[in-house]
Amino acid sequence: MKKILPIFRREVFAYFYSPVAYIVISVFLIITGWFFTSEMFLSNESSLRSVFSIIPFIFIFFVPAITMRLLSEERKSGTIELLFTMPISDLEIILGKYFAGLSLLTVALIFTLPFAISIVFLGTPDIGMLITGYLGLILMGASYVAIGIFASTVSRNQVVAFIVAFAIIFVLWLINKFLMLIPPPFVPVLQYLSIDYHYENIGRGVIDSRDITYYLSLIIFMLSLAKLSLESRKWS
Repeated sequence: MKKILPIFRREVFAYFYSPVAYIVISVFLIITGWFFTSEMFLSNESSLRSVFSIIPFIFIFFVPAITMRLLSEERKSGTIELLFTMPISDLEIILGKYFAGLSLLTVALIFTLPFAISIVFLGTPDIGMLITGYLGLILMGASYVAIGIFASTVSRNQVVAFIVAFAIIFVLWLINKFLMLIPPPFVPVLQYLSIDYHYENIGRGVIDSRDITYYLSLIIFMLSLAKLSLESRKWS
């Protein structure tokens, strides 16, 4: 853990000492705020339903944007070679960068809490569904960040890293939308692979161990792939 912290701090400072974090979070809040106020004033309904529906779609673009530089920039600039000479393992490098990306995403979600607080005062929301809604967003976001970290290891080019992360996330998110077109024998397997299917389950206020297991497995799998990708330099 002591070796992960310096990597984590360096990446967090890099986010907040540049305009990246402020621009990304501002755009995120403008979009979510617009959906929140639209539902409140146009539909005269105090709920976060539209916010919880739009954030997974925003994450498809948001997460690749904040993770694309984490390792690809290090590889392009050559600073990754300096990291490899330090007494720190590949996994610790990956975890430090993973938690930095996850912290930025969590900060963005924390800024949406005033929406939740306002509907508590203005209406009678289901508090349990609010909590599970945020839990689902954090698990989904954590999975997306793991995918973004892997994508950032496969190329020195940040645009390529963005496209790879976007493609993987988009396919996992899209599966659930086309299940009615899939032959019935394949539906259970593809449904389980769908990241959106598990989010919808948690969003309904049901915390099922199968959904939690899916997200944790996806995070571990993608971070393991990222570690293998970094280690591939030793094989060439």
